[in-house]
Amino acid sequence: MILPIYTYGQPVLREKAIPVDEREPGLKQLIDDMFETMYGADGVGLAAPQIGRPVRLLVIDADPLSEDYPECRLFKRVMVNPEIIEKSLETAALEEGCLSFPGIHEKVVRAFRVRVRYQDENGASKEETFEGFAARVVQHECEHLDGEVFIDSISPIRRQLNKSKLNAIIKGTTTCAYRVKPVKK
Repeated sequence: MILPIYTYGQPVLREKAIPVDEREPGLKQLIDDMFETMYGADGVGLAAPQIGRPVRLLVIDADPLSEDYPECRLFKRVMVNPEIIEKSLETAALEEGCLSFPGIHEKVVRAFRVRVRYQDENGASKEETFEGFAARVVQHECEHLDGEVFIDSISPIRRQLNKSKLNAIIKGTTTCAYRVKPVKK
C-alpha cells in the first residue's frame, strides 16, 4: 500500500527513532509498504519516520542511479536498526533531494565511504562498507532515524534562500507528484 510521505514541519521528522525488533508483527508488511511508497514517489531511499513511524528502519533501492553511479548497481537493502560505525575523512559534495522536501535540491558534503552495521529483514546481522553515492544514500536515510534532515547540512545562506520553499511545504501549498501528509493547519 502506498502511504503518504510526511513533509517538512511534521514533528516525527525531528524525533530520534526507536529500535525495531525484527520479529515485530507486521514488519514484513511495513517493509513492503515502504518500498511501494518509495517507488511510487520515484525515490531511492525511504526511512520509517518519513511515513510517520519513528522506528529505526529504512529501505533503499539505488539501482536506478547505476548508470551515473556504478556503485549503486543492484544496491537494494532493508536496514533494521542501522548504525554508521565508521566514516571516511574523504568527503564529496553532491546535490541531494528528499521526498520530505519536494522541490528542494542542494549540495551536501558527506563522507565518501561509510561502514554500517544493521540487521536485514530476516534478523541476520550485517556489516558492510559503501562508497560514493551509495554511501551518500545510506547517510541521508540514517540521518532521518536520528531526527536530522538534509537541510541541516547546508549553509545558513542556502537555507535562507530556500525559506519560501520551506514555508510552502509547511503550509501544504507545494505541488507534489506523490501522496504527502503535510503539517496540519
